[in-house]
Amino acid sequence: MQNSSQSAAAQPGSVQHTDSYYAASANSAPERESLKESIEADVCVIGGGFSGLSAALHLSAQGRHVTLLEGARIGWGASGRNGGQLIHGLNASLETVGKRYGQEAANFIGSLVQEGAGVIRQFVQEHNIECDIKQRSIFAAFNARQIRDLEQKQILWRKHGMDDHEMLDKNSIRDHIGSDAYLGGMLDHSGGHIHPLNLALGEAAALEKLGGKIYEQSRVTRVDSIETKPVVITDTGEVRCKTLVVCGNAYLGKSIPMLEPRVMPVSTQVMATEPLSDELANSLLPSDSSVEDVRYILDYYRLSADKRMLWGGGTVYGGSEPSDIIAKLRPNMEKIFPELQGVEISHAWSGNFALTFTRVPLLGKLGPDSYYAMGYSGHGVTGTHLFGKLLAEAVGGDSSRFDRFAALPWYPFPGGQRFRAPYSTVGSWWYGLRDTLGV
Repeated sequence: MQNSSQSAAAQPGSVQHTDSYYAASANSAPERESLKESIEADVCVIGGGFSGLSAALHLSAQGRHVTLLEGARIGWGASGRNGGQLIHGLNASLETVGKRYGQEAANFIGSLVQEGAGVIRQFVQEHNIECDIKQRSIFAAFNARQIRDLEQKQILWRKHGMDDHEMLDKNSIRDHIGSDAYLGGMLDHSGGHIHPLNLALGEAAALEKLGGKIYEQSRVTRVDSIETKPVVITDTGEVRCKTLVVCGNAYLGKSIPMLEPRVMPVSTQVMATEPLSDELANSLLPSDSSVEDVRYILDYYRLSADKRMLWGGGTVYGGSEPSDIIAKLRPNMEKIFPELQGVEISHAWSGNFALTFTRVPLLGKLGPDSYYAMGYSGHGVTGTHLFGKLLAEAVGGDSSRFDRFAALPWYPFPGGQRFRAPYSTVGSWWYGLRDTLGV
């Protein structure tokens, strides 16, 4: 996610966290040195977000020595700005995966989709990470067609061994969401929500305790000899490594040209209210579950640990930021919860995630000892942690799961880099119309 309102840097040329609620409520963390020399490394990980941190922690557990490069601060991008919801699965449904790639691929991915949340809970427990982790998430439906889709999803996920989902009718969803807006929904008992930036900061601290080295403010400009022995070049230094793991996602830019056209940056927005009274907060979300609706351009929301409503939504293809985030998000929030009309907004921020044309993440190799993962398409909190584990498995010598996922083909966006955003925008209008009409 792109920082459009950088705070004052601690040192010349440094990039700090965006002015978000998460940054304002972050646990204390050191500002780490930048790379200013040429060094040798066993494994070099590019990207200090969830993918890179998950891969690095899993590799450290194998006994590998990891050097991690982050262009700004740990969790600066999507990993520190997202909705904080533990949602299982990919953006593309298992039904879509089955139709596109075959039932065997759908069965394989179905066996994986809950694993990422398990990795998060494992890290939180093993490393005593304070990130306000909570249980349960809800998919909320406005019309009968969306209810039928959720019912089919429940049936399909049960076929893959996932039986944590409970259908909710118009009455029972009121036990979780204090609004008359929804016809029903589905409760995922294995879902949940977190403070994402604090999770990333805790994972970084855990990595350092395991012997890993983190350099912040170390933007990668290019990678030389990527198909032989990788050399990672930053603004002020370089890393010669035996193994390279690329996890920059939406922020790689042109540093690795062959990856740039495979994803498109897409911005989404989040805002936080001032703390609500316990009575009001409990009336809006009685079970303290996270919520997302099931429209194509969806809204997602939850309560923070200090009882703020964190409300997210909106999509801008190409990664630009709306001129007024609050004006964009507030009407939808007040439509669902009229009780929040006029409530003060303490923070509003925007940021980018990386979208693939297939809405399936990309996993692969750039050379014999160079690996990458990217393109979580808005479902990155759990997906990144899963893919970090798969990357580490492959680097450690067991590439069975990595290879099966890497074999899935990727497709370029129609219209190329110039017209991909307008193409996607037109498509979103069509699906948005279908949501409105309930067909």
